[in-house]
Amino acid sequence: MTAFIVHPMATGATLAGRLALPGDKSVGHRALLFSLLSETPVRVVGLGTGADNGRSARAITQLGARLERDGDAIVITGTGMGGMRAPTADIDCGNSGTTIRLMCGLLAAQRFATTLFGDESLSKRPMRRVIAPLAQMGAHITGVGQGADLVPPLVVGPAPGPLRGLAYELPVSSAQVKSALLLAGLWAEGVTRLTEPGPSRDHTERLLAAMGAPLTVDGRTVTIDPAGWDRRLAIDAITVPGDPSSSAFLIAAALVAGVTPGAEVVCERVCTNPTRTGFLDALAAMGARVVVEGEAVHGGEPVAALAVRAGGGDGLVGTEIGGDLTVRAIDEIPVLAAVAARARGVTVVRDAEELRVKESDRVATTAAMLRGFGVEVEERPDGLAIEGRGGAPLRAASVHAHGDHRIAMAATIAGLVADGPTRIDDADNVATSYPGFVDAMRALGARIDVVP
Repeated sequence: MTAFIVHPMATGATLAGRLALPGDKSVGHRALLFSLLSETPVRVVGLGTGADNGRSARAITQLGARLERDGDAIVITGTGMGGMRAPTADIDCGNSGTTIRLMCGLLAAQRFATTLFGDESLSKRPMRRVIAPLAQMGAHITGVGQGADLVPPLVVGPAPGPLRGLAYELPVSSAQVKSALLLAGLWAEGVTRLTEPGPSRDHTERLLAAMGAPLTVDGRTVTIDPAGWDRRLAIDAITVPGDPSSSAFLIAAALVAGVTPGAEVVCERVCTNPTRTGFLDALAAMGARVVVEGEAVHGGEPVAALAVRAGGGDGLVGTEIGGDLTVRAIDEIPVLAAVAARARGVTVVRDAEELRVKESDRVATTAAMLRGFGVEVEERPDGLAIEGRGGAPLRAASVHAHGDHRIAMAATIAGLVADGPTRIDDADNVATSYPGFVDAMRALGARIDVVP
């Protein structure tokens, strides 16, 4: 089990540097899984090397895809929509909730059965919210009962007959559930129409439309109407932009530790899709200055550089993060909490019940992390109230990350401004999303030791 030892920034020291980010994990999952359905080989550039994307890569090979390395790209020769083959072994989704939920949609219409399983953490995550609407479409999916919910392992298929289109209002905005239903809708007879109560990531809509799916978006309603469609998808190349969730930790480090005049921290080629930049809006509400530079569209996704320069974190103040903003910043709540610990006043996070069923109960583990640093935190059913310490140093802490990569990385950021070294145990899972995190922080000037 790996631990991080984070040394506080020395007086007068600064963070500085320009860094490229790993490929965005959400776009990477979709690039891999949707390439399976392409009639033409797909050249994927910029794919991240995290363990979660690796699970999706292995899953599509088990279903008949072939992956070949070509320089900095991976060329995927898929099966098309009609050529998927039954896997010869169960599919291990590891810690990846995106892999297992999207696979449910991919497999729902197939005439063979597939077992999907994961690690200890994934085996506790609720699946009924994706299984129930897929069942309404005619899919056959079973799981393990746990109270009022179902958890992995899941057995998907064989489909007893053609899937039916579905008109469905999602009770909670969820890109994973929406994506699974849209994928199933590609095979369904009739129209599939989904409406969300608020915004969620739209990478699936963008990529499926680019591949030729009969998909339209009207506000918060997405429709697949297969009438007259030949059930063929194709795309030649997909460029995966830099991961905004990874950039959030580097941006937060610059804001928390400070950037001196003449220095800057710049994250290059970051995906700035508005469904993914809630953390930037939350930071702006706290008084942070993060500059978005050179925004352009590449492969259907907006991309830009994010920069923090001298004074970017001066005068941070508490704020409220709730509603649609929480949805758009859900993965960044732990690191936003670390920034809030350095602000003046109270920061309230609400409408974040979803955090209870992530890799850890992130409401509880974020609160425990902050308390370790001497920060006063009120844990609420749907979020947190954090009493910021202003510019005062945090208390050196001993933090258990509970196998959650985002807790480990958020604690690393807080440790930069503690009054002594901070130890973060059970940090191995940082590799699931950002294998180069420690190297990136060191490149900016942080002192982090990795110990057994």
